[in-house]
Amino acid sequence: MMDRIDAFSALHVPGDPLVLYNIWDAGSARAVAAAGAKAIATGSWGVAEANGFSDGETLPLEIALENLTRILSVTDLPVSIDMEAGYGDTPAAVGTSVGKAHEAGASGINMEDRMPGETGLLPVAQAAERVAAAAATGIHVNARTDVYLRRDSKDYTPALVEDVLTRAAAFAEAGARSLFVPFLGDHATIRAICEASPLPVNVLWAPGRGTTAELAALGVARISYGHGPWAAAMDWLKAQAEAVYRQG
Repeated sequence: MMDRIDAFSALHVPGDPLVLYNIWDAGSARAVAAAGAKAIATGSWGVAEANGFSDGETLPLEIALENLTRILSVTDLPVSIDMEAGYGDTPAAVGTSVGKAHEAGASGINMEDRMPGETGLLPVAQAAERVAAAAATGIHVNARTDVYLRRDSKDYTPALVEDVLTRAAAFAEAGARSLFVPFLGDHATIRAICEASPLPVNVLWAPGRGTTAELAALGVARISYGHGPWAAAMDWLKAQAEAVYRQG
């Protein structure tokens, strides 16, 4: 019988993407599960803000794990949590932190190739060593590369695609099971990465980046909504509160 982690990995099918409408707590997990989700995933921004912290690993790991436990208590679906850079200064520390998420029941994690608060990417070998430490726990590692962070589409070049693919190869060898390439909306570039990546590709949805069907046709295997659902919920809440208070 397939275990929960392998079952989660099996949902990553190029051309038939796993859609993750990211949540931030047990209540939002319950709502998204009831809507028909195949898996549940947190976004680090929403989880941090919902607990009074800022994104960038300012949220203590203990709170992130407590949140994970509460989410797991309301759903039998596979749950992946965003662990940002892996909550560790060294690969060994990353392995310890990710091991705690695995032991708590997470099926997967997201892990970035830059350190908290930094915009520069880690050297490939260093990032891969951290991915390897996380993957050694047995959990599904969705290795994120921020090659396209703060880049405009006019700056897209074949060299950036090669950078992504170099990292994808290193992360695959390190044991990652999927590749997250956020901030990318150019369909030709997405297709090129999906066709050449040794790992199934995860993209971040945002307005204008295409429908699920359009992204599926490019070979995408996973679509995440990031902090968008949390932001939309907070915008709705603020608007409702403002309407109430305007009544005097």
